[in-house]
Order: sequence, then structure tokens, then C-alpha cells
Amino acid sequence: MAETTITIGGRKFTVACQEGEEHFLHAAAKLLDNEATVLTEQIGRIPEPRMLLMAGLMLADKTAGLEEKLRDAESKLGAQEALLEEMREKPAPEPERIEVAVIPPMVTDTMAEIAARAEALADKVEEKLKAG
Repeated sequence: MAETTITIGGRKFTVACQEGEEHFLHAAAKLLDNEATVLTEQIGRIPEPRMLLMAGLMLADKTAGLEEKLRDAESKLGAQEALLEEMREKPAPEPERIEVAVIPPMVTDTMAEIAARAEALADKVEEKLKAG
């Protein structure tokens, strides 16, 4: 077992942990120290057992809140995954039939002829206006 020193609320503690786990212990101690620091800033110096108890309770309260948020997120995720699975299992929608009007060639030819006549008349009118 490895021994390491941690600081919580300005007080040093020597604790044992598994070899290689020191960084996890220091991370956990930092969380507890943050809560203890808040307490000592608000209340001042308090007995060690009370400081550790209050800091632990504050940390536990935050953890409980995060666990509740996690449960809510997992519930929402489960609902979304169920909806996604339901959508995957549905058969593809039937192709929509769209009818497009087809203009008979005779109508197209007639329209082209009318357009040509209109252009010819417009040209004649322009010539008369220029001459007149």
C-alpha cells in the first residue's frame, strides 16, 4: 500500500491507498477540500470532525443532485432510443404518386406558331412607327 498526504480544509492527513491509485485519492480529496474551504470561509475554524462531516454532507448533496440529473438524462435517452427503434422498424412509406400534365405536341406547335405570328406583327408595327 502506498501512503500519501492530502490537505482538506487547511489540515494535512496521511492516508493509505493502493499503488497507482494516488491520483484518484488526490482528486477525491480536492473535491472534499473545496467543500471544506467553503465552510471555513463562511464559518471560520471549526473542529476537524465537524468540518469533515459538513464537507462530506455538502459533497453528498451535490452528488445526489447529479445522480438525479443523470437518471433524468438516462430516462430521456431511453425514450429517444425507443422512438428511434420504433422509427427504424416501421416500413418505408409508400411512394407518393404525382401526376404531371403532358402537353400534346399539337398544342406546343400551335403555341410556337402563335408566338411567331406575334413577333412578326410586332416587327411590322415597329417598321411603321419608324417610317411614320
